[in-house]
Amino acid sequence: MQKKSAKIFALLGALTGWFAIITQFYLMMINRETPVPETTFRFFSFFTITTNILVALCFTFIFLGNNNRPGRFFSKVSTVTAITVYIILVGIVYNVILRFTWNPQGLQKLVDELLHSVIPVLNVIFWVAFVPADQLKWKNAFSWLIYPIVYMVYTIILGAITAHYPYPFIDVNRIGYNKALVNAALVLLALFLLSLVLIGTGKIMKNFDGNEEKQ
Repeated sequence: MQKKSAKIFALLGALTGWFAIITQFYLMMINRETPVPETTFRFFSFFTITTNILVALCFTFIFLGNNNRPGRFFSKVSTVTAITVYIILVGIVYNVILRFTWNPQGLQKLVDELLHSVIPVLNVIFWVAFVPADQLKWKNAFSWLIYPIVYMVYTIILGAITAHYPYPFIDVNRIGYNKALVNAALVLLALFLLSLVLIGTGKIMKNFDGNEEKQ
């Protein structure tokens, strides 16, 4: 029953995710001020977008099953938890810092809420309800930093070429390389600490379940 429920939830997450991502791409294209290739690169420069793509892929492959290599990868407890860490950070940073920097309307507002609020919440609910987080190890937190490090490098290189930076706290044009790199390091630290919190939560849940079984 739980496996069937997980698949239904994953289908909901996948449909929501792909709708939000595709619609956001469409909105960027019809409102673009740069050529299509550059707008496309800019689209993929947002951590929100790349992370929501990971979430959508994860939900999609969980729904389809783990009968192939991508399915097995995205069904792994460590993979699902890493993606959960990333999308939680997306939600926190946007709703605490970036939400008040603009005022989207209409379809853009709907997509904005899906990408930054609804999908992070769906991902956390799925993680709590269906992921056996007691299998996690503390060392997982280090490997989970690979994706955000690659993202930071990509963003800085793209910014040097196009002079476009997706977020003000890494905008080299405004704050310089030293401050941007410090801010990037702080983001990585936040991700690492959040990873430890989820791993620790998994271990607490394991101990709690163990105590219940003894009773």
